[in-house]
Amino acid sequence: MALPELPEAVKWIVGVLWADAAARDEALRRLSGAWGPTDHDGVDRRFDVTAYYEPEMGAAHWRRIVSFARLMRPDQLASAKLFTNEVEASLARAGCRSVNLDVGYLDHGKLVLASAKAAAQKIYLGEGIYADMIGRYRDGRYQPFDWTFPDFRDGRYDADLAAIRARYLEQRRAGAP
Repeated sequence: MALPELPEAVKWIVGVLWADAAARDEALRRLSGAWGPTDHDGVDRRFDVTAYYEPEMGAAHWRRIVSFARLMRPDQLASAKLFTNEVEASLARAGCRSVNLDVGYLDHGKLVLASAKAAAQKIYLGEGIYADMIGRYRDGRYQPFDWTFPDFRDGRYDADLAAIRARYLEQRRAGAP
């Protein structure tokens, strides 16, 4: 019989989708206030793979991938998603979000995002939040699945994710909890 063990700490990431730079900056300030400083702040890339967010954010919006220096426990993902939902709601204008925060984590072998939407591949965590594994590390990158968001699937964030993974592995080798 295997005895339960605590999982390794993971690298917190957030895909920051934004239409208003001031809202983006404020959201990042609040996330850093809760989780500590970022150690990767990716470039803003045009979000052009779907019109899903246009009714809320307009036609011009961007996504940036950030990660946080402090490693976290994966069982904190549901509470992290609830927190990011609160940040989004507090920065909304006239009922429309100006920033969307896709929180998740990566480790040496997988990329996981939190979601408030159910789907066949998602695992329920509690409090209305699900874990959605959107990539498995193989052949030098997080390989997407059929259900992976199109912008994560097309490789535009591969360099960001590779840099974040490298930093995570350095932290683990150095004994970070």
